[in-house]
Amino acid sequence: MNLALFDLDGTLIPKDSDHAFGEFLVERGWADAEGFRRRNDAFYEDYLAGRLDMAAYVAFATAPWRSRSAAEQSQARAEFVEQVVRPMLPPAAVALVERHRRAGDLLAIVTATNEFVTRPIATLLGVEVLIATELERDGQGRVTGAIRGVPAFREGKIVRVQQWLQGQGRALADFACSTFYSDSINDLPLLECVSRAVATNPGPALARIAQARGWPVLNLFS
Repeated sequence: MNLALFDLDGTLIPKDSDHAFGEFLVERGWADAEGFRRRNDAFYEDYLAGRLDMAAYVAFATAPWRSRSAAEQSQARAEFVEQVVRPMLPPAAVALVERHRRAGDLLAIVTATNEFVTRPIATLLGVEVLIATELERDGQGRVTGAIRGVPAFREGKIVRVQQWLQGQGRALADFACSTFYSDSINDLPLLECVSRAVATNPGPALARIAQARGWPVLNLFS
């Protein structure tokens, strides 16, 4: 059995799902349009530049919805997936995941975006295993705005993947081939850990590294 790991935002879908969910909530009237958009865009620029403060971003990004009822949260998320995510899902990305599934590979989506936003997207893609940034919840199960455990971001993705595999009595070295698909320079640590790194719709920084190291480059969005 081989291992296939997929980043989500910018890799399997063309937008950043957390940023897009924020925009969706602004349109829904759950967040101040001008102020929220300004900070949302600034955080996204920090992410692209590799300097994102994950704790600060999670506190910010969950603020518009975490005080809402569970029913309101679920409804907003379902509408976001149907109205925003499903229409932008590239057929080539669906085909890539399905090709690995047919080959009998072990599949996982590994994303820095929180599990509340990404769980239904993983389900839409037919990937059961989601390794995402986990949200802390209080005794009543309400999201607090903090992160639980190690965020699935930069080196944290390695930690989280290793924890998942260890839970199954496995390690990366056990697979004849371990592949990771990503668009982002933030994922360089995990890309360097697998036996096959694929720069997928890469940004300029990752594209340069891929060219220098002879990594394959895949474009799913054209």
